[in-house]
Amino acid sequence: MELKAQLTEDLKASLRSGDKLRTSVIRLLSAVIKNREVEKRSPLTDAEVIQAISASCKQRQEAIEQFGRGGRQDLVDKETAELAVLQSYLPAALSPDELQVLVQEAIRESQAASPREMGKVMALLMPKVTGRADGKIVSALVREMLSKN
Repeated sequence: MELKAQLTEDLKASLRSGDKLRTSVIRLLSAVIKNREVEKRSPLTDAEVIQAISASCKQRQEAIEQFGRGGRQDLVDKETAELAVLQSYLPAALSPDELQVLVQEAIRESQAASPREMGKVMALLMPKVTGRADGKIVSALVREMLSKN
């Protein structure tokens, strides 16, 4: 099932069951998706929807960090619950070993030999790992592996 259709069905189910948290998170996510569709002027693909969900997850993680520093445990708990709902729509995260294999394949495929050619590798790699691995971790791993060559 398409991810947007899944979100719509889950919204209906959460409304029926009275799950206010899930309803709120799905509505916010639907608004983000709709805004991106308006900007793009066409419907989003599943990969683009996953990017939107990933961006929302990243916002929640940053908010959790900020609220934690500010001593607002109530808001940390709320954001953590929202993050859990959002993560349920993302594909399973890649293990470090799986990520390393994908990075090695991308380096071979792009024939990159130095860290200056990191862009080629990232261009091949990011569509495969979006929503499954943090971009900072991926770029650090690519940089490390290219500097070894």
